[in-house]
Amino acid sequence: MSPHRRSLRLWSGAVTAALALTVTTVGQASAADVNNARNAGFESGLSDWTCSAGSGTTVSSPVHSGTAALQATPAGQDNARCAQTVRVKPGSTYTLGAWVRGGYAYLGVTGTGTTDVSTWTPDSSSWKQLSTTFTTGSSTTSVTVYTHGWYGQAAYYADDVSVFGPDGGGGTDPGPTIPSAPGGLNVSGTTFSSVSLAWNAVSGATGYTVYRDGTKVTAVSGTSATVTGLAASTSYSFQVTATNGAGESPRSAAVTGTTNKPNGPGPALPKHAVTGYWQNFDNGATVQKLADVQAQYDIIAVAFADATSTPGAVTFNLDSAGLGGYTVDQFKADIRAKQAAGKKVIVSVGGERGTVAVNDAASAANFANSVYSVMQTYGFDGVDIDLENGLNATYMTQALRSLSAKAGSSLIITMAPQTIDMQSTSNSYFQTALNIKDILTVVNMQYYNSGSMLGCDGKVYSQGSVDFLTALACIQLENGLAPSQVGLGLPASTRGAGSGYVSPTVVNNALDCLAKGTGCGSFKPPRTYPGLRGAMTWSTNWDATAGNAWSNAVGPHVHGLP
Repeated sequence: MSPHRRSLRLWSGAVTAALALTVTTVGQASAADVNNARNAGFESGLSDWTCSAGSGTTVSSPVHSGTAALQATPAGQDNARCAQTVRVKPGSTYTLGAWVRGGYAYLGVTGTGTTDVSTWTPDSSSWKQLSTTFTTGSSTTSVTVYTHGWYGQAAYYADDVSVFGPDGGGGTDPGPTIPSAPGGLNVSGTTFSSVSLAWNAVSGATGYTVYRDGTKVTAVSGTSATVTGLAASTSYSFQVTATNGAGESPRSAAVTGTTNKPNGPGPALPKHAVTGYWQNFDNGATVQKLADVQAQYDIIAVAFADATSTPGAVTFNLDSAGLGGYTVDQFKADIRAKQAAGKKVIVSVGGERGTVAVNDAASAANFANSVYSVMQTYGFDGVDIDLENGLNATYMTQALRSLSAKAGSSLIITMAPQTIDMQSTSNSYFQTALNIKDILTVVNMQYYNSGSMLGCDGKVYSQGSVDFLTALACIQLENGLAPSQVGLGLPASTRGAGSGYVSPTVVNNALDCLAKGTGCGSFKPPRTYPGLRGAMTWSTNWDATAGNAWSNAVGPHVHGLP
């Protein structure tokens, strides 16, 4: 977050290739379909498969099912393409699928006689299913099915490849049948921000999908899961389905789980919340005391903490002179008053000029200890991570978990990454968010001062539109963060950022698109996310300068989301 223009960092790599790709929904096999792929699970090594430049091998771990999977490693100008010729029937429709993990992974088919198709996913630490459909031409009797990675990226893994459709006569692997719905779903535990679930195993299932209030929130391979990022003192409905290569079962009977009450001061954070950054300096925006912050803001992030000479450690210095003689005692009293009104007040670490570095165990301990000391001194409810010059996922995770252990379950943790930081789960910001998912409140990515970025559909979007907001948010929503942990960060006025300002109407349309499926642009998310946390702005001061136009329009809209 910054009152100054931030230098742009543009995405490079797979953009050109990604433009030609589409992400499709998972298809299901009909009763008459067979899997026309041979050695689909790589149980017979690389039999029936050919991998470029010796890039492929089979491994015993990790596997999606059975005892083997493909591991293929890109090197130099080789993208580790592994292919198989599959016999098909002319004029027929087939569903191509595979389970992948590791580095960037692509799945496609050529020689269809109609439109060749492909799909892909960014790197992932867990198994994901890729799926697409194709139709063969009137004289097509064989196609080439392939997987490949991406240049300079890590090895990818593939397993349980399937080409479901009419029997092409080339021999088949036995196709699985769709599993039955799981039974015995129960709530096995709760915290103020999570619900743990368990259920009975289903024969033939290779994985399970958990739904919260009708929306998919996680997929697991075992018979238990913990859904995190929930609001305190709130009831949720949960269901589970069983999955395998043939498709997804009906949903289980629903159970209700209710999160615990928070232990901290004041009421729990609302289901939908607005975050605003309060400037502890005068840069031309309206100077505010904390008491002046508009009532629509639920989380007030005080910008910023200051680095000290001790690696990783921070302190906070109120700019009394720059804020018209605002005293520390007044500031502390205003924090308490905001908390009594149901607001959360947190201290933000970083900003454009922030120099805090947490890159080893010692600096992680210093960070946790110093932030906790600042919280105790001023009464802050938590911390915002706005490190725009990079962070170390391992040690920031360690620092935040140590802080959580000190502060308890009421701790508010927010993050404000730039767009480039959340393009892939391999990025350190995204890794950190996933590492602390059970204690993370919300990620308010900054959808401004940005170059063009990839959306979750593999297309490139430019800032300043509904599509830019929704397609980029989709990456977070579909790659591990709960909807309640995702917010849209925008400037409060044209003066609040170097670029990327959009009117409150665009912000509200994007919120509606994600939460309700209405108001979308050309990009349509794969599902709705009614639990979406809300929106953030830089800053409450620039909002005041513009006559509170942003908070007056976006605040009530956020609070009125389903």
